[in-house]
Amino acid sequence: MISPMEWEMPPIIKAYEALGAIADKRVHISGNEARIYSSSGNKYYAVSYNPIKNAIVSNDNGSYWVGYLGYPSIAFLLLSGVVQYDSRLPGLLKGIKWKDINTRYNNDFEKTEEFLRQGVLKESDVDFQWLDGELEKIMQNIKKLRLIKLESDPRPPIGY
Repeated sequence: MISPMEWEMPPIIKAYEALGAIADKRVHISGNEARIYSSSGNKYYAVSYNPIKNAIVSNDNGSYWVGYLGYPSIAFLLLSGVVQYDSRLPGLLKGIKWKDINTRYNNDFEKTEEFLRQGVLKESDVDFQWLDGELEKIMQNIKKLRLIKLESDPRPPIGY
């Protein structure tokens, strides 16, 4: 059972988005803080991590409004080495305009994932069994962390 202070698990598309942010070099880490720029480049999300408290916070919409661990936090955890990932993954998701795709599908993340799998990923001739296994490992390792919400609760940035 999840405690009220524990982050909910995000939809798997957020792992894709985090890997895309890494591929596009939109993740800028300084110690236990980070700025993760949106795929449009017009705004950034702030991430703060406290390893002693096993706590993290980000001001992305999913974290702030819905209560699941958003892609900026996942990108931080991956790039900082808290959660391991296969270094071949980010390159598959380079240059994707996530906001545009999510808007097109009204934030129906299953449709966004299907769009990616039938388009960009299919064209790259990816082994979907391998991809699914790697994404599942990331999600399971995040779940095992049982991260809690850091006290700070900054509002999300506004704009595209």
